[in-house]
Amino acid sequence: MHLRQRPVIDRWNARRYFLIFIPMKEFKKYFVIPAPPEDVYLALTNPNTIHLWSGEVAEMSTGPDSEFSLWEGAISGKNIEFEKDKKIVQQWYFGEQEEPSIVTIKLHPHENGKTSVELKHINIPDQDFDDIKEGWINAYFGSLQDFYEEE
Repeated sequence: MHLRQRPVIDRWNARRYFLIFIPMKEFKKYFVIPAPPEDVYLALTNPNTIHLWSGEVAEMSTGPDSEFSLWEGAISGKNIEFEKDKKIVQQWYFGEQEEPSIVTIKLHPHENGKTSVELKHINIPDQDFDDIKEGWINAYFGSLQDFYEEE
């Protein structure tokens, strides 16, 4: 089956453009961090603590609708929702995509004072998926795990 692009006329601006379907992917993974949920929450929301485990200056606030930037702007977006010590919801920016890319991080108490992290990232542009997946596993949560294991 072949899909054809259909021209659409914007009557107010008299421009012609095409609607194009851009495939999106989803990534879901669980991590165990050797620290209690309140410490992990601070590590993900406090710019000074983010700097300690990431090695990079971070712009972060726990205010809804606040902007954030991590890894010198490689990751940026808007904070949507916070539930202290339990949940973080963010919109990550990927250029001009129509569907927002939403990250939900849930923190659950785990055995021996550890935290089980449930990560769900939806609407990842297909061309960015492999980099995002590796970033979550190695740079983001991998660095956070290493930080707490070294203590």
